[in-house]
Amino acid sequence: MVKNVKKTVTQFDVAKEAGVTRSMVSYVLTGSTERSVAPETKQKILDAIDKLGYRPNKAAQALQQGEEALAEKQIGVVLCDANVFLRPYYAEIISGIHIAAHENSYHVRFIRFFEELKNPILFNELIHPEEIGGLILVSTDQCIKTDDDKKIIERIKERIQKIVCVEWKCDGLSSVHFDRQETAKKATEHLFKKGYEDIAYIGEVDDRILGVKQALSEHKKNTEKLYVGEAFNMPGGYSAIKKLNKSGKKLPRAIVCGSDEVAIGVMCYLNEEKISIPNDVALISIDNIEVSGYTNPPLTTMNVQKTAMGSRAVEMIVNGSAGQGKDAITISLPTNIVERKSC
Repeated sequence: MVKNVKKTVTQFDVAKEAGVTRSMVSYVLTGSTERSVAPETKQKILDAIDKLGYRPNKAAQALQQGEEALAEKQIGVVLCDANVFLRPYYAEIISGIHIAAHENSYHVRFIRFFEELKNPILFNELIHPEEIGGLILVSTDQCIKTDDDKKIIERIKERIQKIVCVEWKCDGLSSVHFDRQETAKKATEHLFKKGYEDIAYIGEVDDRILGVKQALSEHKKNTEKLYVGEAFNMPGGYSAIKKLNKSGKKLPRAIVCGSDEVAIGVMCYLNEEKISIPNDVALISIDNIEVSGYTNPPLTTMNVQKTAMGSRAVEMIVNGSAGQGKDAITISLPTNIVERKSC
């Protein structure tokens, strides 16, 4: 007894069902801009694809277009580590990447962690022009610690031409980020405008501290006396302010927090101890994640264009501006203050 063999649906079948030419179907499938397709015609083709259950034959596409041409619209994303998925700040960046990829008919081929690329099998499988046409490195600077880590970056640069660093800068690569120093300076200046002069900093030990010190210096304050509490997240913010309070030192009149998450940790401790915000200690932070508007009290913060960073990175790959070496470009997105009730 001969078993029924299900017929493979082809582009010709889709074209016949939609009442269009096969080339028109191909334009829609590839997202080609060589020829415009009327919205109603595109919808007919999509309806036919849905009805017939058409699936592109990747092997045939590879033979017809070549492996690298097929991979041109595939984008890889490399994150610092798994903790990124727990951070709302980075969730917005990744959202921006996915939205822009979809709008440009590109696809996110993979999302991996930098540590995984130390496996040569996986590195050779993914970091290859026959797999991806562009690569986005999100905050990868946080995990580049050794010479071997730097060598991985150099090997990536040799393999993939269109690379964009998001939220950090790397010599010889294009990037999109915000100016941490300038943003922290603006946050500190806002505190001075509100009448606060005894200011401390709790957050990541990076360019943000330089911004706070710059503002203090311009206001004739001794930067050597600036209290710095290192913190990366909510537990870190909680621990840093608790340690300061238990040290016996007087709490500062105002605190610049390196991120909203750090600020939320600080807030949690201050609220537990019945230390009024902003009457006893005023707070300002950086990021403007969604929850910052729902804290007690709502958090004054510097808005960072998180989704836009992700989308601009994709656009740089799509339009070919993501160059290397002397052709590398850096885009710095502006920040603005969102004033609420914490200072």
